[in-house]
Amino acid sequence: MFINNFDPVAFSIFSLNFRWYSLAYVFGIIIGWILAKKFFIKNDKIIEKFDDYITFLIIGIIVGGRLGYVIFYNLDYYINNILEIFIIWQGGMSFHGGLLGVILTSIWFAKKNNQDPYVYLDIVSTVAPIGIFFGRVANFINSELYGTETSLPWGVKFIQIDNLYRHPSQLYEAFFEGILLFFILLYLRKKFWKKNPGFISGMFLLIYSAFRFFIEFLRVPDEHLGYILLGLSMGQIISLIFLIIGIYLSFLKYAIEK
Repeated sequence: MFINNFDPVAFSIFSLNFRWYSLAYVFGIIIGWILAKKFFIKNDKIIEKFDDYITFLIIGIIVGGRLGYVIFYNLDYYINNILEIFIIWQGGMSFHGGLLGVILTSIWFAKKNNQDPYVYLDIVSTVAPIGIFFGRVANFINSELYGTETSLPWGVKFIQIDNLYRHPSQLYEAFFEGILLFFILLYLRKKFWKKNPGFISGMFLLIYSAFRFFIEFLRVPDEHLGYILLGLSMGQIISLIFLIIGIYLSFLKYAIEK
C-alpha cells in the first residue's frame, strides 16, 4: 500500500506557485499539438490553420471546463458567488464541460474557414488521451477525485483526506482513459483511416465514456452532490449521455462509408 502526501505545488518562483494541475494542462496541450502536426494531419489546408485553431481551442477548453463545473457540479454556490466563477486558479474544472468547449470551438472555427469540423475533432480526439493522462496524474498528486475504501494491496492513503486506504481511481482513469484509449484510437485510425470524418470522434466519445462510467463506481462522488439518480454520480450520468452520442456518431459514420 502507498501513502500519498504529495505537494500540489510543483515549484515556486519568488511568490508565484506553479501547480502540477496547471502544468498538466500545459504539457498535455503542447505534446498533443506537436504530435497532431507531426503525425495526424494529412491536409495542407488544415495544417495552415491548425496553430490558429489551437489558440481558440485552449480558450474553449478553459471556458468550457470552468462553466461545465459551475453548471453541472456547483450551480447553487456560484449563483450566490458569481465573481468566484472567474477564480479558476483555485480549482474547479469539468472534463465534460471542456469537451463541449472543444466541440463548439471546432464547429465555429471550421465553419469560419469553410472546412469540415469533424476533421479537426478527429485530430483532437486522437491526441486528447495524452492530456487526460496528465490531468488524472495531477488529480492523484492533488489528492482529489479519490476512490472508495479498499483493502487491495495497491490501495492508497491520501493523507490530506483521511487515514483510509482507497482505490487510486485517478490512476485507473489515467491508464484506461489516457494510455489505453490513446493506443485504441491509434489502431482505429490505422485500420479505418478511410472512414468519413467523425468516426474517430464518435469512437472517442464511446470508449472514453464507457471507461469513465465504470471507473466511477470505484470513485467517491462529489461530497456536495452525492449520488444523483439510481445510485449514479453526476459524472456517470453525463458520461451516459456522451456514450449514446458516441454510439450514434460512430455507427452513422461507419454506415455512410459502407
